[in-house]
Parts: sequence; structure tokens; C-alpha cells
Amino acid sequence: MATHYDWQSQNHEQLFDQAMMTVKYLSVEANQIRMGFGPYSAQVKWLNAEFFVKYEAFKAAFENWRNEAARTKIILEQLRETEKVFRAVYRQLYTGFLKKSPLVTDDDLIAMSLPKRYTGRGVPSPIATTYPECYIDTSIIRRLIFHFFDQSKFKSKAKPFGQHGVEIRWVILTAPPKDIDELTNSSLSVKTPFMLEFGEKDRGKTVYFCLRWENTRGEKGPWSEIHNAIIP
Repeated sequence: MATHYDWQSQNHEQLFDQAMMTVKYLSVEANQIRMGFGPYSAQVKWLNAEFFVKYEAFKAAFENWRNEAARTKIILEQLRETEKVFRAVYRQLYTGFLKKSPLVTDDDLIAMSLPKRYTGRGVPSPIATTYPECYIDTSIIRRLIFHFFDQSKFKSKAKPFGQHGVEIRWVILTAPPKDIDELTNSSLSVKTPFMLEFGEKDRGKTVYFCLRWENTRGEKGPWSEIHNAIIP
């Protein structure tokens, strides 16, 4: 079974968007104090010396990488390295402090684009009985942009109750897959849209994919049908 370690998107842009929401909320002094990051506390010292510093390094590398005209292998490698370091400190922030602190509410976590804690009390998040549908934006070369929505709510951005995000399985193939297990790449997206980027050599190739909901406890719903799209 998956765990809340899955809450970090594997997509560079979506991870950055999620982190930006967390940083924006944590940068408000009133929020810091209310959640236990007092002005002279060890927590706020760690926040300033570790989390914000690692975020700024990730942000700088991400902004360099986002400039497609100047993108190089070195820039991509710098992004991967700073992102790896940031992921570790981001996980430490969430699992080591925010999720454990009684001063941090579920509303705080949601405002920071983080999953709510599950305590075992009250109504647990249900396992989805529906599956996500999506439409693909191919207006930008070398990109597939997935806009997903629940099959019961056409083009609505609202996720079914208790669902944290969508698991997307995909692969480039020359012929349709016979089984979902052939879709060897997996990504988790906590909000729509989700984007895949490809190299120039992949243009014109076919990507096969399917989607399913994942709740806040990491439990999976049913898969959608296997769809396909051409890389522009």
C-alpha cells in the first residue's frame, strides 16, 4: 500500500507549485507563530536555515530549467540535484513536524497543498469507486498536458471526497499495450493539470496511459480505460 510519502509529485512543475503554496503560507509570521514556529524557537531556526534555503536553491534551478531556449543537460542535472535535496527537507517538514504537531490543523495542511493527517477517528477517506477521465492539451510541442476530472463530473476540477490525487501510469509504445502492467512509468498528481515533457526525438510517438484516484491513505480506486495521445 502506498503511504503519504507519495504526496510529493514526481513532476518538476507540480512539485514546484506545491512547494510554492507551502512556502507562501509558512512565510506569514502569524501562521508561523500559531503553528509553533515561534520567533526564537529551534523550529523557526530550522525553517530559515534549512527549509527556506533548500527551497530557494530548488527555485533558482527550476527557473533556469523552465527557460526552454537555454535548457542544457547541466541545467537539468542541477535541477535534479537541488530537487533531490529539497524533497528530503520538504518530507522532513511535513512528516517530522507539521503532521505531528497538535498546533497544525488540517485546514493549515490543505492551505499548504499538503494532505490531511489521518488519525483513525471519524469518517475515513473512502476508496474511490469511480475513475478519472481527462482531455489532453497538445498545443505546446514536446508536451502533453493532462486535464483530469472525475467521470461523474464532466470537466470539474473537484476531486471526489477523500481523494488526494490521481495516479497516472504511462509509457511510449509502438503498439497498444495488452495490459496495464506494460505502462511502466508512474506519476502522482495532486491537482489538475498534470504535464509530461519529452525530448525532440519523441515527437510523433504515441503515449499510452491510464488513470486512477488515490485517497489520503494511499488506497487506490479502479483504473480508467487505457487511452493514447501523440506527442506534438
